[in-house]
Amino acid sequence: MLRLRVSSGFSLVVLLLCLLNVAVHSKTLKRDVKALNEIKASLGWRVVYAWVGDDPCGDGDLPAWSGVTCSTQGDYRVVTELEVYAVSIVGPFPTAVTNLLDLTRLDLHNNKLTGPIPPQIGRLKRLRILNLRWNKLQDVIPPEIGELKRLTHLYLSFNSFKGEIPRELANLPDLQYLHLHQNRFIGRIPPELGSLQKLRHLDVGDNHLVGTIRELIRIEGCFPALRNLYLNNNYLTGGIPAQLANVTNLEILHLSYNKMSGIVPPGLARIPKLTYLYLDHNQFSGRIPDAFYKHPYLKELYIEGNAFKPGVNPIGIHKVLELADSDMLF
Repeated sequence: MLRLRVSSGFSLVVLLLCLLNVAVHSKTLKRDVKALNEIKASLGWRVVYAWVGDDPCGDGDLPAWSGVTCSTQGDYRVVTELEVYAVSIVGPFPTAVTNLLDLTRLDLHNNKLTGPIPPQIGRLKRLRILNLRWNKLQDVIPPEIGELKRLTHLYLSFNSFKGEIPRELANLPDLQYLHLHQNRFIGRIPPELGSLQKLRHLDVGDNHLVGTIRELIRIEGCFPALRNLYLNNNYLTGGIPAQLANVTNLEILHLSYNKMSGIVPPGLARIPKLTYLYLDHNQFSGRIPDAFYKHPYLKELYIEGNAFKPGVNPIGIHKVLELADSDMLF
């Protein structure tokens, strides 16, 4: 019995040493080394000074480059995450990034990147999180972004993207968070987005979008998981359709600063966990149904800048509602 325990313990130690030896002596895939060094050559000094050596995954006594995460696959190490944000990177989107085929997270937010997202972005088939917000990116979103089938989080807010929101975004079955706030998008919001079964947060506020909510929710059973819907600061018209009450998981509905009109349907108050309802600065009229004032979850109801009848009162104190990064990235 003692001999068996000693033998088992020895085998475990040998196994751990073998695994450690593989991890230490694995070489970084040449494809990834080449891609990261191309990126390094194009970036500013704030990044380059922290990227020492030629191997982004570390070599000998040199650690992995700051913002670079690697993992071992077979006999090689590959780059799986690249996070280089808030370091004032200037210039076009680094196309060499699209050669890092094992990336699961790409975070280049809060820099000064310009130009378009290259169509080669569609090569990153394993990407789950793409964060490019707070840059100066332009042009249309390439349809190839619809090839990122594993994407769960897409952050493109605070750029200068133009054109229409691509329908190809509806091809992302795992998408949960879609942030397109404050760009220059035109046209209608694709109703195909309603087919995304896992989408929890849709923010298309502060653009130049037109159309109606009725068009957006025309697909039966649309937006089954949606909690937050930001349509504010656009040029939407029409009324609030009674069918919106079928989006039963809504918690935030932000319609401020559009050109919407009509009455507020009483059925909207049947959304069980509706917490924030922003209707201000539109052309709504009539009265707010009493059910909203008795709603157990509703904390804020903003109504100013409309044509409601006298005696209609807001709920809560008007303030800017922002989501922290911790509420978005996981």
